[in-house]
Amino acid sequence: MPKDYVPYVTSGMERSSGTVIVCDHASNFVPPQVRGGDLGLPGADMKRHIAFDVGAKGVSQRLGELLNAPVICSNFSRLVVDPNRGEEDPTLLMQLYDGTIIPGNRNAGAEEKEHRLNLCYRPYHAALKSLIAARDRPILISIHSFTPKLTTRGPRPWHVGVLSGRDRRLGDALLRELAGEKDLCIGDNQPYNGELKGDCMDRHGTAHNRLHTLIELRHDLIDTPEGEVRWAERLAPLLQRAISSVSVAA
Repeated sequence: MPKDYVPYVTSGMERSSGTVIVCDHASNFVPPQVRGGDLGLPGADMKRHIAFDVGAKGVSQRLGELLNAPVICSNFSRLVVDPNRGEEDPTLLMQLYDGTIIPGNRNAGAEEKEHRLNLCYRPYHAALKSLIAARDRPILISIHSFTPKLTTRGPRPWHVGVLSGRDRRLGDALLRELAGEKDLCIGDNQPYNGELKGDCMDRHGTAHNRLHTLIELRHDLIDTPEGEVRWAERLAPLLQRAISSVSVAA
């Protein structure tokens, strides 16, 4: 990895849509500037959901093509530092995730936290801010995935979840569109609650009164290239209709 490491990857910057596709947990990469690129976990654990959102990057990239929208993806594991948390959130550097201890984070103090913020987190958010600023009336779509089952909890039945905080405009419009998909189990603020102070959509969406929503896909549905494409193509028209309905209402 060259010294000029960049903690994000963008595509479709020439696309004309006001929509911006965001993928906070796209990668399981640990930069060499962080503990020599090793957090002390076996390779098998770095391929699990604890390190990144399985399938989310592929869905984001195809969705960007379909919506004529630029895409920004993280280029670091959320175990390095989580870009979908506020800087003061205690889970910014996870020490334990779904029963797995993260050795490289156990003794990470204030200096190490600041190092990772400057290396990964802050440049990622600065790039996203610039990307948004280049759009007229930007609309943010954040793509995530979730594991079908956490180690200590029961199975999660939802195929797709729509997460919203206090601004539910676009989230509710998308839920109305998804209600017509009779073969799907839809979660409203499932498997997580979308009200998280300082997270990516709160920071770049709610705080600026921008239309936004966060979509969670169960990752066993998108853990192949075919699944990624299939779900992007399924979501695209639903999102287009949801965006149109909210834009008209506004």
